[in-house]
Amino acid sequence: MNKHILVISQYFYPESFRINDICIEWVKRGHKVTVLTGIPNYPEGKFYKDYGWHKKRYEKWNGIEIIRIPIIARGNTKVQMVLNYFSFVISGYFWKSVTKINADYVFTFEVSPMTQALVGVWYAKKRKIPNYLYVQDLWPENVEIIGNIHNRIIINMINSMVNYIYRNCDKIFATSKSFVEEIQKRIEDKSRVLYWPQYAEDFNKSSKKFSVQEIANDERFKVIFTGNIGGAQGLDILPKVAKYLKEIDKKDICFIIVGNGRNKENLLREIEEADVENMFVMIDRKPAEMIPKLLAACDVAFVSFIDKPLFEKTIPAKLQTYMACGMPIVAVASGETRRIIEEAKNGMC
Repeated sequence: MNKHILVISQYFYPESFRINDICIEWVKRGHKVTVLTGIPNYPEGKFYKDYGWHKKRYEKWNGIEIIRIPIIARGNTKVQMVLNYFSFVISGYFWKSVTKINADYVFTFEVSPMTQALVGVWYAKKRKIPNYLYVQDLWPENVEIIGNIHNRIIINMINSMVNYIYRNCDKIFATSKSFVEEIQKRIEDKSRVLYWPQYAEDFNKSSKKFSVQEIANDERFKVIFTGNIGGAQGLDILPKVAKYLKEIDKKDICFIIVGNGRNKENLLREIEEADVENMFVMIDRKPAEMIPKLLAACDVAFVSFIDKPLFEKTIPAKLQTYMACGMPIVAVASGETRRIIEEAKNGMC
């Protein structure tokens, strides 16, 4: 029997996350899908063109009904980020109190912030329907490492919130086996936590060498990174590598960085300070469908994390994209990412 699925995701089309593809597939299978999301502003931190508090609050895209509740844009400061997180929860609380939408299931796509999952819990409890959670980021670990917040009062409050969310989910899906183990430590019924790995969309396919306008078709060896340029990715290692290669007269290597993010300005400054601008090509965020063509124009794909225990348990979504496109991978990572690359024998860490 076809069902009505309410998806809670603070990020959705035109923002590029795999929940977009999941929802399209559910519609293809005959389900009705309604997405409760925010006004698109990731990762730049400002509302996308043509979107705002009074613009395009309701949309229909690929058969999916999209409801955009008011939020404060992420901006570029910690205060703005906190306001962004809480504004979605507050708007979601009022929305669940007045909405006439009567769904059969709730599915929350949890990339940070985990606070968004509260909206799914509240709606499911009110309607007495099953509540499912797909965990992409572990909290409070993510807050401590990425947010650099170590105040025990704040962390204890977040711990309580996380436990409350997990208690009120019928099923919890996690993107890595390490995530499954960490979540199971928090709940009595371990069987409620299931390993559901990331996947690559159908348009991610291995292809022959491809020329794109943004990447010069020259003889340089090209290393490409695609995705969010944030603190967790540790991309500051690349200007250091480029500087070393330049010093030993290995300048026939080019680093292609595709994407935007809160740490992009810092990365550009580090590239300039290392005096290696001619070894980098910076390309703004591209639609997910364009990534395979960019990869095909390069020789090796790059993935990295900063050296923290949390990221030993984390599998970046781009890893599946790189693998589906048949790219050899160079990784600065350990734990789950390293295990996958070594088992697949498709790169080096």
